[in-house]
Amino acid sequence: MNVFKNGRLKYFIFTIFFLAGVFYIFFNDSGILKYLKLRSQIKSLNEQISDVDKDNKQLQAEIDSLQKKVPAKIERIAREKYGMIRKGEKTIQVIEK
Repeated sequence: MNVFKNGRLKYFIFTIFFLAGVFYIFFNDSGILKYLKLRSQIKSLNEQISDVDKDNKQLQAEIDSLQKKVPAKIERIAREKYGMIRKGEKTIQVIEK
């Protein structure tokens, strides 16, 4: 029984427990791999929140300018969204392929 001599058994048992602990730390439900995945998701969601906040501010600015009845803004929206034109103007439609 050469395994039991000179503390090799203690080294072997320590190695087994160490590897089991490392495996547990990485692969359990609240382990490092799960943490890294969740951290990545948080970063992605924060970027989405930032984009939505930017869009909301832009839309709020558009609403404010329409409520203040800025003529240039009203005319631009009437032309772009509703296809309205002034008397004497001709509409040119560009069809993309």
